[in-house]
Amino acid sequence: MLRFIKRFYLAILLVFMYLPIGALIISSFNESKNMAAWTGFSTRWYEQLFHDPAIAEVLWVTISIALLSALIASVIGTLAVIGMDSLRKKPKNAVLNLTYIPMVNADIVTGISLLLLFIFLNIPRGYWTMLLAHITFNIPYVIFSVLPKMRQMDRSTYEAALDMGARPAYAVRKVVLPQIMPGIVTGFILAFTMSFDDFMISFFTTQGVTQNLSTYIYSMARVGLNPMINALSAIMFAVVITLLIAVNVRSLKKSKKTLQREY
Repeated sequence: MLRFIKRFYLAILLVFMYLPIGALIISSFNESKNMAAWTGFSTRWYEQLFHDPAIAEVLWVTISIALLSALIASVIGTLAVIGMDSLRKKPKNAVLNLTYIPMVNADIVTGISLLLLFIFLNIPRGYWTMLLAHITFNIPYVIFSVLPKMRQMDRSTYEAALDMGARPAYAVRKVVLPQIMPGIVTGFILAFTMSFDDFMISFFTTQGVTQNLSTYIYSMARVGLNPMINALSAIMFAVVITLLIAVNVRSLKKSKKTLQREY
């Protein structure tokens, strides 16, 4: 009975979470502009979406920002983890606690803080401020994706490489990086996902000068509900879900390989 109650509660919770998203996806295939009435299945809104030059520009900004910020954050985050690994316990814990703050901090606080920083430094808001902001909030996610792999690594292999005459940089490249690469890939995908659908920080750090998909959808919704918003939101949801599934599948495969090696 208790198991049934738990499963029923979980099912109800999932229904409330994903029913609105399901309704949005269904509405994106509605032929009518009136989302309250279903007049037939159609892909007209997706066709209009992909033929809209404004959408094409926004999509390019979104993907380029997500890729560049995820790549740069992955490099910085990985180097940070390698550096933190050599610290003593107290300094290491202090750095980890400081790294947690941007993750638990409200996005609006981070966005306003970065905006004030750009104003103070007299940096014009636009594409590059959005990129810098995305790199900033992506780095902690990369760090905490790579850190578990660094802890699992056999440190004696790195020390053995040094004893055999390898330089530290060469040993890191040939010994450390291959062992923590699954964490780096996971951190990259997670950072790309976080950047792809970010709204709050993008909104404050560009002030409408440059738009990604999230801020563009917000501006469209302010002037009236356009059926293309449903199609655009459905595509964003599909991309994010696909990336999250890829991360989870990769983690499961890695866990199975680890268990097989142990046994």
